[in-house]
Amino acid sequence: MKKILIITTTVILLAISNVSAGTDGENSLSKKNSGQTKDCFEKVNRGIFAFNQTLDGAIFEPLAKGYRKLPMPIRRGTSNVLANLSNLITVPNNLMQGEIKKAGENTLRFVVNTTLGILGIFDPASGLGFAELEREDYGQTLAKWGVGEGCYLVLPVLGPSTARDAIGMLSGTMGGGDPWYNITVKNDTQYFSDFDYYSSRATTGIDFRAKNIESFENLEQNSMDFYASVKSLYLQDRKQKISNSKKVIDTMDDGDWEEIETN
Repeated sequence: MKKILIITTTVILLAISNVSAGTDGENSLSKKNSGQTKDCFEKVNRGIFAFNQTLDGAIFEPLAKGYRKLPMPIRRGTSNVLANLSNLITVPNNLMQGEIKKAGENTLRFVVNTTLGILGIFDPASGLGFAELEREDYGQTLAKWGVGEGCYLVLPVLGPSTARDAIGMLSGTMGGGDPWYNITVKNDTQYFSDFDYYSSRATTGIDFRAKNIESFENLEQNSMDFYASVKSLYLQDRKQKISNSKKVIDTMDDGDWEEIETN
């Protein structure tokens, strides 16, 4: 995983330098960004996309299919735990976006589900009338602050992203903005280890993949250009999350495009 992070960091740095030097400024990381997202590195992106597809066929899809054979209570409990952990990213981003009420509600939701819900396996917070969790991340916060999305990127293993989302992801982990990363990887604690963090991220990806097996198969079978279809869905999904839209994208489960990330 550490090698993956190094590769990802390199890709992001290349993206930033090329956005500055190789575009007309329309997709630079500024408030001036508007219109369609540019695919500045399409050839490289398609190569990484093909690599990710091979990896998915060899590892993630089989794991996702095996995961779906588990009893529903186990899968639901796993999803609940992962959603509960995501509050650790959502709450600080609520605060940075000025959503004080949501930050308070999500903090209470986390406390209730971590205690009464036994580390988040159960979701008593919903039964107590708490609003449904709307996940937020650092890429969304940067967007709310007016930062342009930059060029479209496909990251090794992690999947579709943009320069803005990749920077948000990187700053949210290595920059100290992810409490779960801090107590498992960044700091040497006696209660948690690197394995706890990376296994939770991997399980997040498998959980998402399992929920969308048929959707992706249908999309691939009916797309003239699967790469372009995935890019379009990802960018639509991100725009809706930034605007807090409730609309569900076709052929996709009502969940996050989490890059074993996002958030």
